[in-house]
Amino acid sequence: MSYQRLLNAPTTALQTWQRSGPALLVAAMLAACSATLDGEHSDLRDHFENTNRNIFAFNMGVDSYVLEPVAKGYKSTVPDGGRRAIDNHLEWASMPSTALNSTLQGEFENAALATIHFAINGLTLGFANLTENPGAVNKRNFDQTLARANVPNGHYLMVPVLGSHSSRSLFGRVVDTVTNPLSMIHAGNLGSAVRTAQIPAGAVAFRANNFAAINDVKYNSIDPYARTRSLYFQSQAGKLANDQDGNKTPNLADDQFDAFFDETIQ
Repeated sequence: MSYQRLLNAPTTALQTWQRSGPALLVAAMLAACSATLDGEHSDLRDHFENTNRNIFAFNMGVDSYVLEPVAKGYKSTVPDGGRRAIDNHLEWASMPSTALNSTLQGEFENAALATIHFAINGLTLGFANLTENPGAVNKRNFDQTLARANVPNGHYLMVPVLGSHSSRSLFGRVVDTVTNPLSMIHAGNLGSAVRTAQIPAGAVAFRANNFAAINDVKYNSIDPYARTRSLYFQSQAGKLANDQDGNKTPNLADDQFDAFFDETIQ
């Protein structure tokens, strides 16, 4: 009996996180936003720098003792095909949110493409990509939807385990989590197990896919926190620029959408 409980312990813990995860994200966001402004900060966008640095130190501890060794083992033991299958599944699981947010942003062709890719690859639960051009869909999230509505970025926040966010992107992440149709589908034990494993699998896969880059920031920076913050702002600026460019010219999703139906008609 004790052996069976030991086997079930990880699944039970993950199920608990799945049920309480969105609530914890909301609590973290509210706590960060309501915290007292730090007296001194090295970046005007980082109003809670002292608190953020403490959380960053905690995250580095989690990375050193959990994520880094697990990701290292994952890279060395799981073959490329297996890792690619997991990446495909995680990408597939994000398609409903992309379809929803594309619709909210008025990108109806991208929404349709996301729906088509989700339906086709759903035959394998996304582990095998059955579409001709996996990169045809432009990923969209609620943070981008809020940006389109001119909602300000808000403060820079370092969130426990989840890392760098703005208050807007953290709120967007919560909304994406609770509105994803996959979280509302009950597909028996297999479906529940797959959904439960997505959170830790996503964390390990991200750490493994960015292993060298994260280790470079972690071990070779004079101030890893400041460099992490700088890279986050650069990444956000790049995404915003790409999003604005996509509004001016036809994007890959539009072209692929037209091509898909042209081939169907022929």
